[in-house]
Amino acid sequence: MAGVIRQIWVVGILFLVSVSLHGARSEPQVPCYFIFGDSLVDNGNNNRIASLARANYQPYGIDFPAGPTGRFCNGRTTTDIIAQLLGFDDFIPPYSNVRGREILTGVNYASAAAGIREETGQQLGDRVSMSGQLRNYQATVQEVVNILGDEDSAANYLSQCIFTVGMGSNDYLNNYFMPAVYSTSRQYTPEQYADVLIQQFSQQLQTLYNYGARKVAVFDVGLVGCSPSELAQYSPNGATCVDRINSAIRIFNARLRSLIDDINNSLDGAKYIYINGYGIFADILSRPSSHGFTVTNRGCCGVGRNNGQITCLPLQTPCQNRDEYIFWDAFHPTEAFNVIFAGRCYSAQSSSDAYPIDIRRLAQL
Repeated sequence: MAGVIRQIWVVGILFLVSVSLHGARSEPQVPCYFIFGDSLVDNGNNNRIASLARANYQPYGIDFPAGPTGRFCNGRTTTDIIAQLLGFDDFIPPYSNVRGREILTGVNYASAAAGIREETGQQLGDRVSMSGQLRNYQATVQEVVNILGDEDSAANYLSQCIFTVGMGSNDYLNNYFMPAVYSTSRQYTPEQYADVLIQQFSQQLQTLYNYGARKVAVFDVGLVGCSPSELAQYSPNGATCVDRINSAIRIFNARLRSLIDDINNSLDGAKYIYINGYGIFADILSRPSSHGFTVTNRGCCGVGRNNGQITCLPLQTPCQNRDEYIFWDAFHPTEAFNVIFAGRCYSAQSSSDAYPIDIRRLAQL
């Protein structure tokens, strides 16, 4: 029953945002949508680079109309669903594939294993860090200037667009809490590491502003310590979340929320918002059955304890009841989870879901 209610709720939101007052399909609420992030929203940018962090093979995409595309999910990612809620007919294309005037509806720059820090994820091979994604965006902005004719026109156009940024997970998962590969946990306390990350992230978010972004939704870091991968390694019973990891992430998230206030107060016209993904995830995890979930601590596919020791193997047969799983693989949520999560990012169910406003209201500004 909970699963049916969830589907009805989401269909209702999709219907409302795609139908005008006169009953015809409306235009998108914003002219374009630009996406920065990691494997949670990568939709193919890692397919053509020398990286172990790739998902362009079955069973990834088993429930996606185009099949395996590079999405680390059985179906749609959070940003795919947000794009639909914003009224876009098509998903936002990856930077690696987009050409010409296509960029005017937006670009997805996300890269699996990417982080705020340059070295983050290097053990997995090539990836496009946040700084690299910003360089790609700067190239896109120049193309927008060329298409629209001048910098003022481009600046006005970009100021109306939605930007989402989700960075930091790998700076913990594939850096700080991987001491055999990285020295950061020996160099910094959790408080110091959060400060270092926020200092660099602040500069990156200001660069985004300097190149025209005004309506920016910044996602915090989720409950990495509750992922099947971390449960498999550190949880004594395979079910209790690893608080040593989550507590470090909470420090970063608190600083990130303060950073959003600082940006809005110091940059003219900035309308940055904070998406409390950690809190949304915690709420869903605390009462999974009310959302239709029966399995919260293991991947729908994968290998080893909790299906958390490795991501889905090529051509592996996944679980059949994947709408009842929170996690698709060792790290990434299922489409069923993403539908609920994206819905709350777009239209907050609780005052704590987004600060100071949600994405729906941000689009209206």
